[in-house]
Parts: sequence; C-alpha cells; structure tokens
Amino acid sequence: MSDNESAPDEQPLETVQPSSVTARVPDSVGAGVFATGAVVLQGPTEVMIDFIQGVANPRRIARRVVMPQAVALQFLDALELNIARYAETFGAVPKEPSPVVNPSAVPSAAAPASPAAPAPPQPVSEVYGQLKVEDEVLGGVYANMVSIAHNGSEFHFDFINRCFPRSVVTSRVYMAAPRVPGLLGSLKRSLRPS
Repeated sequence: MSDNESAPDEQPLETVQPSSVTARVPDSVGAGVFATGAVVLQGPTEVMIDFIQGVANPRRIARRVVMPQAVALQFLDALELNIARYAETFGAVPKEPSPVVNPSAVPSAAAPASPAAPAPPQPVSEVYGQLKVEDEVLGGVYANMVSIAHNGSEFHFDFINRCFPRSVVTSRVYMAAPRVPGLLGSLKRSLRPS
C-alpha cells in the first residue's frame, strides 16, 4: 500500500444530522406530568432540573431532566422570551393566590399581622431530605433541546433528545402559569448569578 492510499477503516465517518422539525413522543411520555415547582442544580458540565409535585405530602420529584449547560442557557433565554410573549397575549403572568385567613379564627385582641419577609432558601440537603424520589426518576432523562408552548393558564415543556435517526421527546412537563416565573428565577440564580 502506498503512502497516498488509506486503509478502508481510516475513511472519514459519515456525518449525520438529526431532524429538528419533528420528534417522536413515546406513549410513556405523551401524557406528561404536572409540576408545582422545580429545583435547579448545576454541575461542571450539565444542569439538572428536578420538577416537583408538591400538592400532597410527601412532595416528590415527578421528573428529572439533565441537559448540557449550553442547552440550559438556551432554555433560560427561551423561557424569558415565552414569558414576554405570554404577557403580550394575556397580560402579566398572574401571581399565586394568597391563602385566605378566616377572620373569625383570629383572636380579636391580636394585632394585624404585617407581611412577612420571604424566608431564606433552605439548604439543598434539607430540600432533598423532604422529597420522595422514585428509582425510575433517579437517573433522569437527557435533553439537548427544549420546546416551550403556553396558553392562558399553563406552560408546556417538551424536553427532547435530538439524536440520529430521529429526535425523541424524553420528558413532557406542564406548569401553571403563576409557577413559571419561579422556574425562571431558579434558572437565573443557577446559571447567571449576579
């Protein structure tokens, strides 16, 4: 074999591009989960978002999504854009309703309560000590693309693994609109600390 010839195993590999137009939605993912909150954790090369269902006790991690930091930053930017579009269409994202206090349950001699300052965030070890994590959620799912949609009451996130030969939705999560600014705030604190 001469110097100009190359062995068959030294030929360049074919470059493949996954389809970004469509993504397969497996039956097990299609219905999605409803989340009431999220915890964002950042590692040296990836970001993990744990979507929490916190209506009943014990609160639990409904979905864990792992994505590269660059994708998480794109998600943050896209989420900001979608919140702005929501505001253009429906007005400002509504605030969470405050609990109603029954006036007859408050002693008459009690002074009116002043609004409490927000509590400082709990250490992450305490947060996770209070959460239930099923084994099938523990490893999480990988996503290198996110699709965001919204209507007047909720946001819809499809976390997608763009891979060859076809992209696939690895997790579908719904959040009530008033909860989405909290997700945005968590992403900002983790990815763009001031």
